[in-house]
Amino acid sequence: MRSLPVIHRHGTTKRYSDSTAHQGTVYLVEVPSLEGGDIRAQTSNLLANVDARLAEAGTDRHHLLLVQVFLTSMDDYEGFNAVWDHWVPEGTAPARACVQVSALAKPGWRVEVIVTAAVPA
Repeated sequence: MRSLPVIHRHGTTKRYSDSTAHQGTVYLVEVPSLEGGDIRAQTSNLLANVDARLAEAGTDRHHLLLVQVFLTSMDDYEGFNAVWDHWVPEGTAPARACVQVSALAKPGWRVEVIVTAAVPA
């Protein structure tokens, strides 16, 4: 009988986990904990949350592989990038996509990200 792969989950609820890790890769979805404020404030808050989730999983922003960005308005693209460009360490930018969505789960949220990162051995 084959054994099941080891999957590590952090912050698991009935609906989701804050992050999951499997075979040296961590996956997480993060939203700002702020429901108001401009895109720069929400992005700063969101990326601080990403840092915390990555640390829980034993990695950091230097090991990003792929980031998918969801904005409720492409008018926020430049504001998001202003904070993002300061946050991403030089020479470590991941593959990234950015799309506009009609809404996020909570009114007032302007940004959400999906992050895939390597966990160093």
